[in-house]
Amino acid sequence: MATSAPGPKPPTIADVARVAGVSRTTVSHALNGLGKVDPRTRERVRQAAADLGYRPNLRAQRLRRGQAKAIALASSMPFAVAGGPSRLGFYMEVAAAAAESALLHDYALVLVPPVQSGSALYSVDIDGAIVVEPEVDDAAAAQLRERGLPYVALGRPVSPDEDAPYVDLRGDLVAELLLAHLHEQGAERPALIVGSGTRHSSVDALTAYERVAERHGWTPVVAKVPESGGERAGYERCAALLAEHPEIDAVCALVDAFAVGAVRAIRDSGRRVPDDVMVVTRYDGLRARTCEPPLTAVDLHLDRAASEAVELLLGRLRGDTATPSVAVSPQPRVIPRASSVRAARP
Repeated sequence: MATSAPGPKPPTIADVARVAGVSRTTVSHALNGLGKVDPRTRERVRQAAADLGYRPNLRAQRLRRGQAKAIALASSMPFAVAGGPSRLGFYMEVAAAAAESALLHDYALVLVPPVQSGSALYSVDIDGAIVVEPEVDDAAAAQLRERGLPYVALGRPVSPDEDAPYVDLRGDLVAELLLAHLHEQGAERPALIVGSGTRHSSVDALTAYERVAERHGWTPVVAKVPESGGERAGYERCAALLAEHPEIDAVCALVDAFAVGAVRAIRDSGRRVPDDVMVVTRYDGLRARTCEPPLTAVDLHLDRAASEAVELLLGRLRGDTATPSVAVSPQPRVIPRASSVRAARP
């Protein structure tokens, strides 16, 4: 039986060294930005590699340098909140900005499924990670610590012993701004719906709500809802609140999935949005913009925050002691929409 002839062997580092007239060590240093290589020599090596079609062995580089040149984006946020109609809106907006920043530094960004248990972060070859809004005893953070990998939190960590660098998403201020907007629109009996977990956004919002309620003389009405319940849980809890407290005239639902469910519950109760009950939410994503009516939400400047998180992480990977441990995202901005903007009244 005739056998096909083997294809041409791929060029090796020795071939590049021969064409460029340098040693293999010089080729390695020139292509990887290592050592002190004359700029003209570095360019000659790169041109030789390009002409030959040479591709470095990434596995060998990993073994030699101890670097994967990749970072992960991880979260314990369930799909019921992160997915659905928003198509992972919050998570993917962060991912797009983080990937762009990582690529500028020659790093790849790896997305992992929601980390709640199992081995999502054990099987990926990475140098470190960004953990989105970690909870107390967060599963993603725990797996990274177990692997001995550095990470940065996007959002203030809430574990008392957590010392990871983080980007402050200013959850307290975000809640203050939303509640101030409701007050300006005439709200006198607003309720708060937050996730029952321990993410900073829920913890900070509850603290801010209690403070603002005392300032304005509101009677606090708070509902904590499991994130895994998504829109349905938001619907059911809002319907129960309206039955228990028919005087409610506004709902601040921090999770956008809960807010969309709340709008349906308000309508099904025979009330109108925003004339009878106003609704606001935190994240200005696809859910907020396509809800009917569109939801008042907050521009969190996630692109800038994600880029800051990448810079903090790469600073840790470089061992840069000048890199700060905390970065603050830009001033959040409320985007008023039809769910809470009432027509002028006499």
